[in-house]
Amino acid sequence: MKFQVAAGILATALFVGDVNAFSFVPQRSSIAVTPSKSISSNGRTRSSSSLVMKDDNSKFSFANLFSGEGAAASGATPTRVRRSSATLEPHPSQRDHINPLNALYPPNKQAIEESAGTSTTPPLPFHPAVQSGVLSNGFSYVFLPNRSPPNRFEAHLQVFSGSSDELEPQQGIAHLTEHVAYMGSRKRERLFGTGSQTNAYTDFHHTVFYAACPTYSPNTGSFGSPQPMLPMALDALCDVMEARCDPSRIEKERQAVLSEMTMVNTIEYRVECQILSTLHRENRLAKRFPIGKESLIQKWDRDDVKTWHRTHYRPDNVLLYIVGDLDPQYVQQTIEDKFGHLTAEKQGSEIALPELKGDASDLADAVVGNTLKQRQSWHYPPVRHDFCVVEGVKDLLDDETKLVETGDLEVVEKKSEDESSIGSIYDIHLQKPYSLDDKVKFLKEAELSPGKVIRPHIFKHELLQNFSFHLFAKRPVEPIKDMASFRRSLARRVCLAALQIRLNVGGRSDDPAFTFVEFNQLDSAREGCAVCSLDMTADPPRWREAVLKSISEIRKLGIHGVTPGEMERYASALLTDAEQLAAQGDMISHGDQLAYLMETVANGHTFMSPEQSYAVTEQALSTLTLEEVNRAAAELCSHITGLNDGELTSTGKVVAVACAPKSSDNDAAFVDDDMLCQAIREACTIEVEPVEDVVVPHTLVTPAELEEAMKANPPSWESGQFSDGTPNTPADRITRPFTLRRLSNGIRVGINQNPAESQRGHLRLVAPGGRDAERRLGFKSGSLAVGARAMQEGGSFGSFSREQVELFAVDHLIMVEINCNEESLVMDFVFPTTNVGNSGYGENMKLGITGTESVLQIVREILVDFNWEEDALGRSKSSYRTAHESLGKSLEGKSTEMIMDAVTSGDDRFLSIDVDTVNAVTLEDAKNAVMSQLRPKDLEISVSGDFVVNEVLEQILQYLGTVPADANAEFEVKDATMEFDSVPKLAPGKHLDLELEDSDPRAVAYVAGAAPNQWGFLADGTSVAQRVSEADKRASDYDKQRRAHPLFGNAALSLISEIANRRLFSTVRERKQLTYDANFSLTGFERMKGGWFLVTVTASKEKAQKALDACKETLEALRKSNPISVDNLESAKRVVLNRHEGELRTSQYWATIMSGIQEESIPLKGPLSVTDFHAVIEAMTTTDLQLALDCMGLEESQLYTAIGKTVQPEGLVVDEIVKASPMAGMGRGGALMG
Repeated sequence: MKFQVAAGILATALFVGDVNAFSFVPQRSSIAVTPSKSISSNGRTRSSSSLVMKDDNSKFSFANLFSGEGAAASGATPTRVRRSSATLEPHPSQRDHINPLNALYPPNKQAIEESAGTSTTPPLPFHPAVQSGVLSNGFSYVFLPNRSPPNRFEAHLQVFSGSSDELEPQQGIAHLTEHVAYMGSRKRERLFGTGSQTNAYTDFHHTVFYAACPTYSPNTGSFGSPQPMLPMALDALCDVMEARCDPSRIEKERQAVLSEMTMVNTIEYRVECQILSTLHRENRLAKRFPIGKESLIQKWDRDDVKTWHRTHYRPDNVLLYIVGDLDPQYVQQTIEDKFGHLTAEKQGSEIALPELKGDASDLADAVVGNTLKQRQSWHYPPVRHDFCVVEGVKDLLDDETKLVETGDLEVVEKKSEDESSIGSIYDIHLQKPYSLDDKVKFLKEAELSPGKVIRPHIFKHELLQNFSFHLFAKRPVEPIKDMASFRRSLARRVCLAALQIRLNVGGRSDDPAFTFVEFNQLDSAREGCAVCSLDMTADPPRWREAVLKSISEIRKLGIHGVTPGEMERYASALLTDAEQLAAQGDMISHGDQLAYLMETVANGHTFMSPEQSYAVTEQALSTLTLEEVNRAAAELCSHITGLNDGELTSTGKVVAVACAPKSSDNDAAFVDDDMLCQAIREACTIEVEPVEDVVVPHTLVTPAELEEAMKANPPSWESGQFSDGTPNTPADRITRPFTLRRLSNGIRVGINQNPAESQRGHLRLVAPGGRDAERRLGFKSGSLAVGARAMQEGGSFGSFSREQVELFAVDHLIMVEINCNEESLVMDFVFPTTNVGNSGYGENMKLGITGTESVLQIVREILVDFNWEEDALGRSKSSYRTAHESLGKSLEGKSTEMIMDAVTSGDDRFLSIDVDTVNAVTLEDAKNAVMSQLRPKDLEISVSGDFVVNEVLEQILQYLGTVPADANAEFEVKDATMEFDSVPKLAPGKHLDLELEDSDPRAVAYVAGAAPNQWGFLADGTSVAQRVSEADKRASDYDKQRRAHPLFGNAALSLISEIANRRLFSTVRERKQLTYDANFSLTGFERMKGGWFLVTVTASKEKAQKALDACKETLEALRKSNPISVDNLESAKRVVLNRHEGELRTSQYWATIMSGIQEESIPLKGPLSVTDFHAVIEAMTTTDLQLALDCMGLEESQLYTAIGKTVQPEGLVVDEIVKASPMAGMGRGGALMG
């Protein structure tokens, strides 16, 4: 029942830029490219390409098409630029370039809107509220008014220089400069204690700084009036444009970056490095990873950092995004006030290393010469790509249309060669060897047959557990700008959804070849292209079978297309999803709106409102044909179908990367380049047949069946009952903020209306027990956990097959996740609250049942008619075996397991399930264990969403109230204790060391000790509130009353956790410079008494012991020498309350906090834990927290410490492989966070 992947394919998540989009590029015939001369700082003369617009119609001026020159653009008020009295030289790296606002650049936007009456295909509409402009100094900005959440805003400053803009001696300096500018900003520090969040990150193509703030500071101004936060936030962002680059700050951030380099260097990141190095071998991205070169990072000083900063942090090279609950005129004026004084000339005059000016100037020439950054979007890195497109057509990325007939190709390419001789000055694509390059064999390319080229690469490592296969084709990003491009994007999404479901079904057959598979195509601004990818994992000995199966499925789609049933299903789902977004309108959060805005602008798409997007989606889908969808399928799969002889060949290269454990030549798991190419070639020759449509039920429970159930088990409501002192709630009244009742069969029900997520809902079903119940009830170890995963992998109900049920969930956009933790079995369902599974459009639409009703049908079927399947158990066991074996090859995983084994005295409830235990679980074991937990009297269901409460209560009464009270009684364990055990009592503390063989040096350290559970209960049964009261003999009656509140312990622990994390950052990273990150966390059990805290710190092997000692010192100081201050407490309160307020806007959070409210095994969790949350947090004192700290095992003798280190295997031979410095966040759209 793995529905989440299927439904997730269809989501038009706000930050996905593949649909709602557009870009304007001027008419190709009206642009001339003329060379102009410029003199570099080192005296060399070189050609720079300046684009000059020939304005034939004179309707508007293109003089300001490029930021950095001329008057303010339309929509922006000219600003007086304050200049030095001395005349400054032009900035050595500033060139005329396309404005980063793309379609939102005011002249472009005007031209697009004016073309509506003459275009053969109408342009998409712009969001009516978005405002954009350019200051006279070239500084660009865009503002979107948004009300969710109210009285807050977000501001993101995007600098269009990342690691791909670095010179040879600067590799890693973009990331280090981000750290220095961000952490060194004194104005950013003014945001502390205001409920603001700030951060920064660096990627290939940009560096971004952001602040999320309230509109007014909680601290009043000097005259007692509210203090607006926008000026303070923009001050902080402007401060990074004028960074001081203090040597002390550089040294601190150097150590943080070096620690980060160690932290991110997991085997997963090394795999990503291999993939990106191979995929982008023809351009700069293969040699310019953001984390950089350690040897260079160790050496840089203030001049190096300041030179990079002043070269790239120019007003024409940034874009400011603001989204929030603000007045547009006020926003525009504040932007002008804060950023209007910046000039590129001033920045250029402060470049500290004149010897780098010439090289930086050459790079700037090359960037605007012939790269995607200048030709398509200034957001892109300065790269070229070996695009893989259908033969006969090639994307030239000119300024009007991207698809040009081959006959035009030679003329344009010749023109490009004549325009620039930059290649002889600067190797923009880094194809020459350089001294800092890793010494590797050059990647080979293989011809599967004449004209069919593939670039294979194999990466092997002893820490890899599975075989993984990654097949890529790079394609141009098509700006979604009009109805024609919009229709093509919808057709692609229908194809991708259909194929993913087919792959999912194949992945859960009786004996699946692969354990994970995904096929997708995403626009990637960070790479400057659209990446079509097949990603698959399999057991190493079955790698060939998995390759054959996955490629065959893609060929089947490319050759035969989708079925009419698939077309209807996924088109309907796309429309439903667009409708949901439209219903949310400006209730979409600032963060989601901003992420979507940034991605849309970056790729040149049109930024539409959700309402506009829904209207054009409905219009496009109502006439979208099966032929259009199948043309899109053929295009998506052309790089694979074209590998077969006699089939249309794609130009460009197909990239294939396989990652596998090291093995001998005669091992079934062995794979090399030739074997991989042979398997791909074989897969392309297999004959494929079209798929047949599956009959999908419109409902799982018919009206007749429901009527019969109502007669057999007449349901009724009973009062809600609580253990926190709250009186019983009535069985016949709606209450706020939630309605809490019980059904007559014993099921506890909590329901909350949450309009903040329009037309969406979340249901959580909790069955107390979990792995603790395995021991208490005498089940085989691991049976509940393995059984829960088998239920997730299965999904057959009654007479319906698993495939029918899965497609029913897809039709109704339902996502299901089933997990077993230490103390409960949890099922989460995400669903739409409107009618889904509809057919037809407009007046001809035939409505299906609501998503709410659909999800209640699934819950009912799980409880009364679930079919247990042997193949689902097999997939579950395979998953657990892989997870355990992978744990043994992970430094963090193995070290954590070691310290938890010591802390728990080997209690298997808290440890990974080993292979022998997993293998011993039978289908009968799994079934008996799981079904014993699904007795109605033990269940609690919490539902939150945008619905009418009375209607949903009636549906719950019908579907779940009619479940017999004795359902699953045959699985109940007689005379078993239902009381949860406590966590094991800790023995005296000790230190542990672990070594893991790995080719690369890494280390991680831990400090652990006893702590209360989430509600303040300790392992001995006492509580935080009880111990604090006993310790404070002089407490007032008011304090005694406060501490008696059931939420007191929970609130104290939340605040302590926040303060401890801030202290660890200040001490271990900032003051001692030993790590990039140190983290304090609590286990957070709700039912079992007691728990543990765990401090995790990454460091170099040489500094691991010092970092561990620093963490211990920080915890000790918190208790004694440097206790919690009032400022610490007030800052922590704002963080905790703001986080709570933000999460209350999500239905998932409401479902989570309602779960357990009516459960006797969590005695302190009741309605008061929600209704009194603010009051209890605000009332906490430093005395409360200091006394609560004494409830933890923080004494030196009580601490468990551990250090895990890697050691090189004996006789290690370093493979001659593509090897790149590691970077964080390497997936599409990831980044290094500062």
